[in-house]
Amino acid sequence: MPFNLPIALTWLRVAAIPLLVTIFYLPASWLSMPEKNALATALFIFAAVTDWLDGYLARRMKQESAFGQFLDPVADKLIVAAALLVLLNMDRVQVWVALVIIGREITISALREWMAQVGASKSVAVHMVGKLKTTAQLVAIPFLLFDGTLFGWLSAALIGTWLIWVAAFLTLWSMFYYLQKALPQLLGKSE
Repeated sequence: MPFNLPIALTWLRVAAIPLLVTIFYLPASWLSMPEKNALATALFIFAAVTDWLDGYLARRMKQESAFGQFLDPVADKLIVAAALLVLLNMDRVQVWVALVIIGREITISALREWMAQVGASKSVAVHMVGKLKTTAQLVAIPFLLFDGTLFGWLSAALIGTWLIWVAAFLTLWSMFYYLQKALPQLLGKSE
């Protein structure tokens, strides 16, 4: 397993997951709910920035590796799933949104594994719609975690709800895109 700065940043994102969850279980005497919200938001934004930064540095420093290409999307999926479960527990996100996003990740991960086994992994390689889906999720979740007022009047929860619905739509769109690309293999036909 290679170890370099981009992979270290990805591991930081993985390490942020239990911290993100733990914040909301700290006693109220340690942190008020607005303080927990702000801390969780800052931690999630840090993780989202490392998602961009680790890829950028890997390309820039010519340190791309198969392990890094494996770990990066796993870290993304884990932190998004953890944040969604925390938000679901606090009733800040709808069950259908969490099911769509987490269900898609499981489905496409399994599809990619199967497509690799049949030698057709290129047909389900990462596409722009998948990147848009990830970006939408990484932008929506901090608003839902913050759950306060912005600029004295703007509801972060309302903005986050609208953005997570957009993210859920993009999540479904990307799932159908990848399934359509894999359809010939799924039906037992070669392209």
